[in-house]
Amino acid sequence: MKPVKVGICGLGTVGGGTFNVLKRNAEEIARRAGRGIEVAQIATRHPNPRCDTGTTAITADIFDVVNNPEIDIVVELIGGYTLAKELVLKAIENGKHVVTANKALIAVHGNEIFAKACEKGVIVAFEASVAGGIPVIKAIREGLAGNRINWLAGIINGTGNFILTEMREKGRTFEDVLKEAQELGYAEADPTFDVEGIDAAHKLTILASIAFGIPLQFDKAYTEGIARLTTTDVNYAEALGYRIKHLGVARRTDAGIELRVHPTLIPADRLIANVNGVMNAVMVNGDAVGSTLYYGAGAGMEPTASAVVADLVDVTRALTTDPNNRVPHLAFQPDSLSDHPILPISACESAYYLRIQAKDHPGVLAQVATILSERGINIESIMQKEAEVQDGLVPVILVTHRVVEQRIDDAIAALEALDDVADKVVRIRVEQLN
Repeated sequence: MKPVKVGICGLGTVGGGTFNVLKRNAEEIARRAGRGIEVAQIATRHPNPRCDTGTTAITADIFDVVNNPEIDIVVELIGGYTLAKELVLKAIENGKHVVTANKALIAVHGNEIFAKACEKGVIVAFEASVAGGIPVIKAIREGLAGNRINWLAGIINGTGNFILTEMREKGRTFEDVLKEAQELGYAEADPTFDVEGIDAAHKLTILASIAFGIPLQFDKAYTEGIARLTTTDVNYAEALGYRIKHLGVARRTDAGIELRVHPTLIPADRLIANVNGVMNAVMVNGDAVGSTLYYGAGAGMEPTASAVVADLVDVTRALTTDPNNRVPHLAFQPDSLSDHPILPISACESAYYLRIQAKDHPGVLAQVATILSERGINIESIMQKEAEVQDGLVPVILVTHRVVEQRIDDAIAALEALDDVADKVVRIRVEQLN
């Protein structure tokens, strides 16, 4: 059987890794796919010194690839929104299958792209768009297909996880670790997407869509970054038996779907709380299987290439199948997607860590307890650091039981209005992940 012809658009870190893995493991891949997978053309403006492309045809124009009649599968690895969207839609229009690692493209334009792919009877595969080499999309879409997914939670940005790990283990400041992350190449010169949760929200949007059978709705995801976290709160969390992680959480409730990325306290004995450095992990809870954990490298040249090549194998296997009997892009049949709404953050439910800088006066704790009680907020634990009185202020740290966020918002506003409370109240959400 003649080999499948692939065109790679973008020969950067992931593109170079994809080419190298396809070349190095060609025999093994052919045995799995049932036929060879051959890179017939590459579109790149800059050669990759880590790739020996040999006699492979190279062009500087990505549209040469999508318009090449010999190409069966287009691999989009250029990133971004605009040009990548144009490239993918043109490839689909030309009847070519697409493999992409572009989480932003899928999260923002995926609904349109998948509709066009269904119309043309082609596949758009995107395993590499979430958590690098961890096959979590395939696990949820296929391995857990017999489950009703209740919730998922993930450390899905390695840069943020590296920063929080260094802050906890070495007592370093956010700014100090971010600078090192940039020097090591973990963070971009503009780290906004990583540290403000936008990158994680792209990935969480995709996971939630596959888990719950809802359209992609990135614009409704709540994001909160880690730039305001201090070593003070990291240390207090540790003293309370928790670790702070930049977590993406998606949960199904009767009222709607929670879709949120924010710093989160997790009990230190949870496996996911012990995922450190640049590693990623995703927990998925299903009604039949219970909780499962997927762990591994969330980025990097060959870990991400591993997922791209796995998609190429899947697409190759499905080339001759009836388009109506393929695994749906978003796990559920396109005409069966749910309109279950995405909840605003004020309607989401969580427990909360609060740090209050209070004047060292009698009765302050009673005022705090009254404000919380009046709003139906129960206290799970409380810690008053008398030994750390400074300028007449004592830190009061407490953890609440689960409550709707709007009540916490109201309570914080009332606490900050007290004469005996100085500064803003620090609030971090808490998830037990039972």
